[in-house]
Amino acid sequence: MSADVKSDNQPYDEINVTPMLDLAYVLLVVFIILTTASVQGVKVKSPQTIASQSLAKPQTRAITITRDGAVYLDAYPVTMEQLAQSLGTLKAGNPSLPVVLKGDAETQYEKVMEVLEVVKRLDITEVGLVTQRVR
Repeated sequence: MSADVKSDNQPYDEINVTPMLDLAYVLLVVFIILTTASVQGVKVKSPQTIASQSLAKPQTRAITITRDGAVYLDAYPVTMEQLAQSLGTLKAGNPSLPVVLKGDAETQYEKVMEVLEVVKRLDITEVGLVTQRVR
């Protein structure tokens, strides 16, 4: 009998870890996909109100204003000119384009007014303001 071949009643000295490594790689890939898919938008601290509602619609565009005054359209940083151009293009494709404005509670009011002026100039009438409900 060869030294490589074990008889049926002898214990094995090594453990085959290949199936365990395959499982670990699959779990790692699933974890990476799930964590990158959940990252959406720009995080801001919304002002609080007593009665807030979810205004999200399938084709709603989100305009976000951060604390330092940066403006984002659907998580992409834009200037006021780029915002007007992008919203104009979207408005041409959907005349009843709904827009949601998410502003940080500590953002400058002037920046919010600039965004609202762009929205008004483009005749976008469905505008919602995102707030947090006070508990």
